[in-house]
Amino acid sequence: MAEKHLRIWFDREGDFLEVIFDDRPGYFRETKSDQVMEKVDENGELLGFSVLRVSALGDRPLAVAL
Repeated sequence: MAEKHLRIWFDREGDFLEVIFDDRPGYFRETKSDQVMEKVDENGELLGFSVLRVSALGDRPLAVAL
């Protein structure tokens, strides 16, 4: 089985976290949460996600369907 790699980026100044599972071309689209965007390819396959205002989470978890 081929190894899977994640690319994780946290921008402290922008308070933004991005997690990419697959580094193929795609675009971000909204989810039901105003803090979370999902990155998908042209077929709608999930490539990753981003979380805005990470510091606002505090000690409570954020649950979102992707």
